[in-house]
Amino acid sequence: MAITKLVRIDKFHKNEAAIQEAGRLLADGGLVAFPTETVYGLGANGLDAEAAARIYAAKGRPSDNPLILHIAAMEELYPLVAEVPETARILAEAFWPGPMTLVLKKSGRVPGGTTGGLDTVAVRMPSHPVARQVIQAAGVPIAAPSANTSGRPSPTKAIHVLEDMDGKIDMVIDGGDVGIGLESTIIDVSEGTPVLLRPGYITEEMVEQLMGPMAVDPAVKGQIPPDIRPKAPGMKYRHYAPKAELTVFLGPPVAVCGAIEKALLEAKAQGKRAGVLCTEESEAFYQAPVKKCAGRRNEPESVARSLYDVLRAFDKEQVDCIFSESFEDLPLSGAIMNRLLKAAGYRTVVCGRI
Repeated sequence: MAITKLVRIDKFHKNEAAIQEAGRLLADGGLVAFPTETVYGLGANGLDAEAAARIYAAKGRPSDNPLILHIAAMEELYPLVAEVPETARILAEAFWPGPMTLVLKKSGRVPGGTTGGLDTVAVRMPSHPVARQVIQAAGVPIAAPSANTSGRPSPTKAIHVLEDMDGKIDMVIDGGDVGIGLESTIIDVSEGTPVLLRPGYITEEMVEQLMGPMAVDPAVKGQIPPDIRPKAPGMKYRHYAPKAELTVFLGPPVAVCGAIEKALLEAKAQGKRAGVLCTEESEAFYQAPVKKCAGRRNEPESVARSLYDVLRAFDKEQVDCIFSESFEDLPLSGAIMNRLLKAAGYRTVVCGRI
C-alpha cells in the first residue's frame, strides 16, 4: 500500500514548501486532496486523462460521472471552453471566486476522460485560499471531485479524507474544517437558458434575482433513468450515503417528531439499533439509542456545515437504521434536502400535511 502524506496548513499562514510540493505532485500526475470552501477535493491534473483516471480508480467512481475543473483566475477559463456566453460572464462576475460551478462547451484542450465523455466541461473558481494556492502552484486546471469513496458522505474534515483515501493517494493537505459543507451549485450555461443541475449555497433565488427565471433539471428533485448520461456530478448515482439505511421523514416538525418516535419503537421491537438525525431544538424529544444533531434550525448554515460529518458519525455507532428529520423549511432547504434525499436513496415517510 502506498503512503499518503498528511500536511497541516493554517489557511491564514501560507506554507510555501507544502504548497509547492502539492503543485509538483499534481503537475506530475499525482493525486492530492485539499480543502475548498465547500468540501475537500481530490485533485489531479485536469488536462491529463491518465491522472483523471486515477481519480476514478481511487474513488471507485463511475466513468460517466464528469469531474469539475478548478481554476484560480478568470483568464484560465478561456483555453478550457469553446466560448464564454454572456450568461456565464455575468454569473462569474457575481459569484466567482466562490461555490458555483458553470457547465460550458469544452475546448479540444480538455480530454474526454475528465468530462465523462461529454462535450461540455464543468469549471469553478474556489475562494478557499489553500485551494487557490495549490491550483496556482500546479500551473494547470485541477480536476477535483469530493475526496471520498464514491457514494459515501463527502469529506468536510481531513480525517474524513483519510478514512476513505489513506494509501490510495499521494497527499492530503489538512486545512481544517470547511466553511460551507455542501458541494457547489452547478449551473449549465452551455445552451441558452441557464439550467440548475445541482443546488448549493448559491441558491436558485440568488441567481434569479440577478438574471431572471432559471430552468431546473429533473435530477434536482428526483432520480434520473439509468440510461441517461449525467451532465454534472451528483445527478445520477446514489451519493452522500451512510452505511445504515436512511429514511427521511417529511412534513411539519411536530408530525415528523411523532412519526420518528413511532418508528423508533418499531425498530426496537424488531431488535434494530436505530439512530435519529435531528437538530438541537428537537434532540430532547427523542428516546433513541443514538442521536446526532445537525446544527440548529435557526442557523441553516450550521446544518449544511455538519450534515456529512453527522452521517459519517452514524457509521461509527454501528446503527442498523437512521431516521432523519426534514429540513424543508430552512433557507438552504434546496441544497440540504437534495443531499439528504440522495443519501437516503429517496426513501421517505410523509407525515401529516405538507
